[in-house]
Amino acid sequence: MGSFANYILNEKDLISKIEIIYFLSKRLEINFDKSIIFKTEIARMFLKYTKAKLDNNLVLTASLLCNCKKVDDAQKIGKLKTYAQEGAEYLKTLGFDERFCKICEGVNRYSGINPREPESDVLELADQFGGMLIDRPERVGFAPDEALVLLEHRNLKSEYNRYLEIFRGFVEQMEKVQIQGAVNTTVFARLQKLIRESKDVPEFVKKISMDYMENVDQKLDNLEEERKKDLKSMFTSETEEKILNHIKM
Repeated sequence: MGSFANYILNEKDLISKIEIIYFLSKRLEINFDKSIIFKTEIARMFLKYTKAKLDNNLVLTASLLCNCKKVDDAQKIGKLKTYAQEGAEYLKTLGFDERFCKICEGVNRYSGINPREPESDVLELADQFGGMLIDRPERVGFAPDEALVLLEHRNLKSEYNRYLEIFRGFVEQMEKVQIQGAVNTTVFARLQKLIRESKDVPEFVKKISMDYMENVDQKLDNLEEERKKDLKSMFTSETEEKILNHIKM
């Protein structure tokens, strides 16, 4: 791997990784804006929630770079079908290996990669769901429940994504979690508010790193503890019932 690939993959702290890519984005001639960070934060939360057996550092690095050649320009609509493949080819020139580039190319399905890498399925979900939550010139961001319906029944209607069902549960659970503040809001609503209020990448990074990520992680840890207690209680009850039934016999 080349120096940039090694450098960015060896940096394990997500905020530091974001700052490095932002600082070098103009020199590297890559697309890097608030939407990429927004989607990557969704991927980060999902990985923490599911504890999927994936290399989180690899997934989040890919999430930050898979849109590196995306062009947000109505006059270049044809790029929609080619930017992921072009981005993957460009990342090879920066020293990333074949599998990393394949993961990034799989953020969408236009190049027809098959079989797909598991990490690509995570990128696809975060990219499409996150994209629908973000305001666009022609519309405001969708509510999470609306975005989830569109993701399942329109975008991925005829496609198989191995994490879709788990992602649905993740979104539904996060919609029940309140983050305290001047006004209590749900996890995604707060993230939407932060990106709307941030004028640029540095401001958005500052807002999510100061207390948002810490609050979300605490909520996710609490959910994990509740799941463990419920599981322990379930097994205890089942075991107790089996023992009592055995004694009665």
